[in-house]
Amino acid sequence: MYLQGSKWSMRQKRPRINWFLVVMVVILIAIVTYVDRFILPTAQTPFMPTFTATRDPESYVVDGQNLFAEGKLFQAIDAYMEAIRIKPDDPAIYIALARVQIFAGKYDEALVNAENSLLLNPNNSNAHAVRGWALTQKGDYTAADESIKEALRIDPTNGIIQAYKAFLFGRMFENNAGPYVDPITVAIESSQAAVTLTPSSLEAHWARAYILQITDNREQAVQEYLLAIQINPNISEIHLELGVTYRGLGVIDAAIQQYTLANTFNPSDIRPYLYSSRALASIGEYAKAAQYAESAVANDPVDPYLRGNWGFMLYKDFDWPNAMIQLALAVNGGTNEEGQLVPPQLLIGGDPRIAQYFYVYAILLAKSDRCGEALPITQQLITNVPNDADAAYNVEYIQQLCAQSLGGASATPKATPTP
Repeated sequence: MYLQGSKWSMRQKRPRINWFLVVMVVILIAIVTYVDRFILPTAQTPFMPTFTATRDPESYVVDGQNLFAEGKLFQAIDAYMEAIRIKPDDPAIYIALARVQIFAGKYDEALVNAENSLLLNPNNSNAHAVRGWALTQKGDYTAADESIKEALRIDPTNGIIQAYKAFLFGRMFENNAGPYVDPITVAIESSQAAVTLTPSSLEAHWARAYILQITDNREQAVQEYLLAIQINPNISEIHLELGVTYRGLGVIDAAIQQYTLANTFNPSDIRPYLYSSRALASIGEYAKAAQYAESAVANDPVDPYLRGNWGFMLYKDFDWPNAMIQLALAVNGGTNEEGQLVPPQLLIGGDPRIAQYFYVYAILLAKSDRCGEALPITQQLITNVPNDADAAYNVEYIQQLCAQSLGGASATPKATPTP
């Protein structure tokens, strides 16, 4: 019997290939292969240590200590700041950083970091002490006194705190400031205590030397500065102050040597050049003095005070045309050789050299028959520095020169110009 009419067949149709699906599968396989071969080998597993480990903050602290010992203050500051970045909750690092910043003359930054340390530990005597030292350098003697008192309350036998106290009271004595009638007695006692309590401390010998220097015991001051230099021979500020002491003793060669060392450890500081020029001028070496004065200007070409110093040294070396150029920039301001604006120097008391720049410039103007410019300067001197005897003497001399130049006419202007 045969079945007929049925649709059944042993040979069924082959299904059609879905090419879109095939292409998608191939793409997925390619992506997986790429990730497995190129991405995963370079990816880091979470919570697993990296190949480049983070440095221990203590290693940066050690770097900072070593760099400070080498006199590389700004590199030491960078090292301490890196240590703080890694470990921002360690008050000791902030104190170490603030101390180096004071040595480097960065008093505002030092004050901030000392206070950061106190935020972490309000009872840290060293933080209070360094804060007091920074405030001393900024001239805030009342606040500095409060910080030093608190530091000594916490740690009364700390010689370094006594050194900072000596600096504070010495500055009050020098500047005739502060709430105490006789600060120098306290300064002397504190400096002696500092050396007794911490004889191996750099600050202790520095403070003792400073107090001896301002009390005119220069020979003893030299010995204390040399002891401080034995502890660390690479601190610019100590060499600079030793140079000042040698100059006070009249040992100019030794002073210049110390100024040169100070410049070696801190080339950006203009004071070694400035002090060298004045030391050389004190023994009549005006040509060399002018060279050092010019170097100071090269380091800060828009500072009118340095321009005045250079102009004065040129005047003493009888280079009057160039002296007038520099003194004019100092007194009047103007544009320097590089096209930079030099502001005029303010004529204020407290530094007799500023008045010196003004009356020397007026003398040169008067000798050049430019009394219309010279006489107003004399009036500024009379008004602004009435107690300066040297200025008063030279004002009279300038007015006599102008009286002669004007044929005996009165050399005093009818109206006093605004300073």
